[in-house]
Amino acid sequence: MFPKNAVLRGSGEFSIVIKMYVMYSLLLFFTLAFAIPVYFVRLKLMRGEGLHLKERLGLKLPSLPKGAPTLWIHAVSVGEVLSLQNLITKIKQAHPDWMIYFSSLTNSGVRMAREKLDQVDGIVYAPFDIKWIATKFFRSFQPQVFVLAESEFWPNLLRVAATQTQGVLLINGRISSRSLRRYTKVKSLASRILRHVNLFLVQTDRDKESLQKIGVESTRIEVTGNLKTEINLPPLSEDEVSKLRRTLRIKETQRVIVAGSTRKGEEEKLLKAFARAKKRKKNILLVLAPRHIERAEEIEKICQEIRLKVERRTTFSDTAEWDVFVLDTLGELTKFYALADIAFVGGSLIPWGGHNLLEPAFYKKPVFFGPHMDNFSFLAQKFLDKGAARVIHPGDELENMFLLQNQEWLDDMGQKAKSTLDSLQGATDRTLEVIETLMQKPEWRTRG
Repeated sequence: MFPKNAVLRGSGEFSIVIKMYVMYSLLLFFTLAFAIPVYFVRLKLMRGEGLHLKERLGLKLPSLPKGAPTLWIHAVSVGEVLSLQNLITKIKQAHPDWMIYFSSLTNSGVRMAREKLDQVDGIVYAPFDIKWIATKFFRSFQPQVFVLAESEFWPNLLRVAATQTQGVLLINGRISSRSLRRYTKVKSLASRILRHVNLFLVQTDRDKESLQKIGVESTRIEVTGNLKTEINLPPLSEDEVSKLRRTLRIKETQRVIVAGSTRKGEEEKLLKAFARAKKRKKNILLVLAPRHIERAEEIEKICQEIRLKVERRTTFSDTAEWDVFVLDTLGELTKFYALADIAFVGGSLIPWGGHNLLEPAFYKKPVFFGPHMDNFSFLAQKFLDKGAARVIHPGDELENMFLLQNQEWLDDMGQKAKSTLDSLQGATDRTLEVIETLMQKPEWRTRG
């Protein structure tokens, strides 16, 4: 059985909740009034990207056939989009008649969804979290179930979803230490917002405990594992890898380290350690993929300052020689992990919380990361316990990583990384079961 959401009791509590939503909506309105001009400058004028205001205001929505079972799935950005590929494939295989709307908060998320989620029927930008806008989306889509990925808790969106659907579901739920501290400060407010979610499918016991600390009943939380562990990446044959190496002018004797999803503040550490290592071992190359590709020029300048030959993917010439290759495109990092000799997971040398370590593991690559993997602490510890990964600190350890010493040990790490990944399966099938049950049970419709 799936528990119904808690119902507000008493006129006093109802009045408090109404005031809470009014205050939140007013604050959001004034924030948007300030933020939209700022983002217009940053996105439209500086990057040449649109704000997509018509879509976010619900003035330009796709229209799918009415009457068919309909599901709306929402994700934040690129990482969450990629984590849902396998689930969406299985939904469509089991229920080809279901219509699926998909929304993402960011431009990069929508671009990635349009590229990777070709089985989705309609892809849109997430609405501004204002009640009448959210209502317009739900009345247009008419979904039976609204699904959130990971940790997107928008008060008005959830409130409207609870009255317009048969069920609201969080999948692949994750509560970072930073989020827990933030929610705990406003526990009363957070617990009221989360009442609109029927069931939380979370990645780990720690995530379940965090939700309970915020005020969510244990009966509404189930630990199902991490959808990201069930990645299904395109296999690259030896011939395909060799072709890519030739395209990039990588010699047979050269070894490649791929540092993925790096953040500001750690690229300089990586590059300086690499430069020191290259003085000791000439045949090493570094592919550096920043989390935000617009920072490519900044990284290029750091390379030039420490006299490393640098090339960018978008301007690469097939006659170029390089020490550092900056991957300033979207959607190619996994392909580069496939050609790597070792992989370093970014966002972990600084207190950011790390990024996904599963993609290099899929290709049997030794996985290294810094000491700050809070966002993936459960997975990081699993890999460390199995000898499938290693923590690297700035300084000598980082320099030694680039030297690729003890090939037998590195090969063993890569094999253990793949076997550890294979042992973490099962979340997709359970998530599909829950979605199917909610789609079939209109009597669980929430109220709020």
